[in-house]
Amino acid sequence: MDTNERQCNDDSSGDRLRGKLIFNCGEGHMCAERIRESVIAGSWYPDNPGALRNEIAGYLKRARPHPGRENLIGLVAPHAGYMYSGEVAAHAYRQLEGSRFERVLIVAPSHRTRFPSSTIYHLGGFRTPLGVVPLDVDLVQAFLEHPQLRGYYPQAEDQEHSLEIQLPFLQVVLGEFKLVPIIMGNQTYEHCTELAELIEKLCRNKNVLLIASSDLSHYHSYREAKQLDGIVTARVAAFDCQGLFRDLNDGACEACGAGPMVAVMLAAGKLGANVSRVLHYANSGDVTGERSGVVGYMAAAFYRE
Repeated sequence: MDTNERQCNDDSSGDRLRGKLIFNCGEGHMCAERIRESVIAGSWYPDNPGALRNEIAGYLKRARPHPGRENLIGLVAPHAGYMYSGEVAAHAYRQLEGSRFERVLIVAPSHRTRFPSSTIYHLGGFRTPLGVVPLDVDLVQAFLEHPQLRGYYPQAEDQEHSLEIQLPFLQVVLGEFKLVPIIMGNQTYEHCTELAELIEKLCRNKNVLLIASSDLSHYHSYREAKQLDGIVTARVAAFDCQGLFRDLNDGACEACGAGPMVAVMLAAGKLGANVSRVLHYANSGDVTGERSGVVGYMAAAFYRE
């Protein structure tokens, strides 16, 4: 079956539907949607379920929760391999301890493909070694009906890691939830604003957690990275979306998920967040000891006080 093709079958109990997400297509049939298989299990994180769960549990145990997490609206988490950024990501996901979010909306950058807006994956769930994360079909469809998401670009998600890398952490801390997966190809401030407005419009009064997937500076010396990344963390701590985008756009700092970070900050503010907290910062040099060319990582959270 083509990767973009739905399979529809009258026999909802047939073996042909095994391993696929089952849904009512509205035409009297039970249909199967393609499940996106992991493209990074076994490399970016363990492909053994027990090993993966244990690794994440270890990271979470070493992180600490912060006050206000019961009023959490959004997070920023890094998207490198867990051996490099797992400790930092855990500081974001530890804030979900005891949470009951029904839906998670992730905004992630496209690393390999450029396209004029944002794309939302709508063909089926995402599989990790911990199981399949189903889509929030209704909310995904609502996003697809708006011009801010101009079409589906399958090449944007075929080998993209920045969204998938967040899922095992969410599976461990939340258990069951539904996913709204958005990948940004256009990271202009104009598109960040229109995407934030759309998120606010469609997610208000729904139990939705927002997540921005972003790493910070790339391949500078340890000292240079800390200087560059310090500009980002200061802007995020001040909840200064415009200042952050201006510094990123001017080259004063770096983030490969600049657009997702700004869009989620803007959307979180529209949904009532008025407190921003940088939870943790580190870079790959802190893990490997190699400090000549490092990648920066930040965990942050946005709350309603």
